[in-house]
Amino acid sequence: MKTLPLLLLLISILFFGCVSNTQDTLINQNTSTALWQNSSVNDNITVEVYHFHGTHQCPSCIKVGELAEKTVNTYFKDELESGKLVYAHINGELPENQDLVNKYGVTGSSLWIGTYVNGKFYKEQNINVWYKIDNEKEYLDYLKSILEKRLSGELN
Repeated sequence: MKTLPLLLLLISILFFGCVSNTQDTLINQNTSTALWQNSSVNDNITVEVYHFHGTHQCPSCIKVGELAEKTVNTYFKDELESGKLVYAHINGELPENQDLVNKYGVTGSSLWIGTYVNGKFYKEQNINVWYKIDNEKEYLDYLKSILEKRLSGELN
């Protein structure tokens, strides 16, 4: 009988460790979605891709991060080398990462994309990747298309 409460506690911890804010939003709506048409804007774009996670990750959380890393390493080597694209796994539970957690408004395991265009910062949590973790090709193609848009300044 003592094992049942312990089992329920462990299940709760695993469940809540994987839950994140499910809103897929692009913050800073005061911009035109046609920024990508201006070539001078393209020179002033930097994209950050962060896989936020806790110390203990479920298999789905790990997969989201692994596939995001594979996407950027496969399709965006030049952008990573030049600093135009940044990718990192961020443990949101560590004190040294709290500034980044606060900047993005992270509430749980998640994939965030931050785009800087001419000094303005736009952030978005991408929840669609969670639905694609069982199909690697679909995941990589999807995230690749999103990052190509952000790197060109397209924010929609």
